[in-house]
Amino acid sequence: MMGERQVQQDALFYEFSLERHVPERHLLRSIDRFVELDGLRRQLAPFYSAIGRPSIDPELMIRMLIVGYCFGIRSERRLCEEVHLNLAYRWFCRLGLDGAVPDHSTFSKNRHGRFRESDLLRRLFESVLQRCIAEGLVGGEGFAVEASLIQADASDRTRVQGAAGLPPDAAGRAVEEYLSVLDDAAFGAATEVTPKFIAPADPATRWTAAHRGPAFFAYSANYLVDTDNAIIVDVEATTAIRQAEVLAAKRMVERSLEGFDLYPAKLIGDTAYGTAEMLNWLVNEHGIEPHIPVFDKSQHADGTFSRDDFAYDHKRDRYICPAGKQLRQRQKIYRLPRPLVDRNGMMRYRASKLDCQNCSLKPQCCPNAPARKIPRSIHEGARDLARDIAKTEAYRTSRCQRKKVEMLFAHLKRILRLDRLRLRGPNGARDEFHLAATAQNLRKLAMLIPLPSPNAAT
Repeated sequence: MMGERQVQQDALFYEFSLERHVPERHLLRSIDRFVELDGLRRQLAPFYSAIGRPSIDPELMIRMLIVGYCFGIRSERRLCEEVHLNLAYRWFCRLGLDGAVPDHSTFSKNRHGRFRESDLLRRLFESVLQRCIAEGLVGGEGFAVEASLIQADASDRTRVQGAAGLPPDAAGRAVEEYLSVLDDAAFGAATEVTPKFIAPADPATRWTAAHRGPAFFAYSANYLVDTDNAIIVDVEATTAIRQAEVLAAKRMVERSLEGFDLYPAKLIGDTAYGTAEMLNWLVNEHGIEPHIPVFDKSQHADGTFSRDDFAYDHKRDRYICPAGKQLRQRQKIYRLPRPLVDRNGMMRYRASKLDCQNCSLKPQCCPNAPARKIPRSIHEGARDLARDIAKTEAYRTSRCQRKKVEMLFAHLKRILRLDRLRLRGPNGARDEFHLAATAQNLRKLAMLIPLPSPNAAT
């Protein structure tokens, strides 16, 4: 039998509970346990005026931002619409059924003002990290470091030649931020090489073709990850260049040492972090094992002898060539001694011309030079240690653990939809990376520490 037609009739009284309408296994229920914003008002109090109209609750805005980054809602205008309609979002934001959702422009005003002045988003990330440590999810024995390119909000159609510099009429908040970080080794001072192109809308970005495809403007998101449960220990925004990424790794390791007493026994990374200076910094300054491939260009592809074919005599500080001859730093005594180390931290070991010119192996050794030269870094001891570690079983395990960082970046781009930045400037990139890393750690907490079942609670 066909049912009767339902006609809407407004009831005089309603009994409705948001608590009952949010599913027990909803992600926000699990996340809500770990969002601690008790000290938020105290931190922001100095940045509010004592008079005037009451402002939007900062805790409400932070909770809405957490919702947006946890569920990949990239537009703040759309986020306000979703929070207005979604019961679970309203429950998490403590809005109830009748609570008013703030206008989307409020986020921009607070971001460029109070949030950045108080470094609030960094503190939010650290509070979630502290909760991860308290829950025993961070072992601190091994860290992995990696950087990933995130496309900037800058069009390649308006690009200008890097040699020409910024146009005279370039202005805006992103330009001001770029000028303020010209001396920062993570941005303007990362390299002396003039970029091929500059984006007038966001000059701090870097024109890069590192993906071996079409070039684009990008920032680098740098993650330092604990290998036990893939918890993000630190995050840093830099320009998209290798030197800046290495600097970011140092900054993140130092912050973990100073701020959270995390002393890793090993650091896992790719060849970009295998420079002699970086390896020396890890081994001799911090006592951290580098599970990192050595950045080495000593191998020859033309069939001539590589540096590995020369044996180093540690006791006498010399190399022995395949013909048994010596290569020393000085083959003769100069009236004014020349420096043994160049500005790049390299020492040169030279063979005697008399030894080389009559040697039968010269065509395989130095066919286009009168004598063979071997460069050696002043940090070669740290490089040798890294090479020795690379032969161990622990190193092979580390290679597998490094994939945890790559999976986090895949999750960042595909699930959280942060494959392109929405905010401009170094501060905009920093804000987005901090919020995204906070959301990833909160989701990890929710997954690894599930809610107790209702039956167990009773």
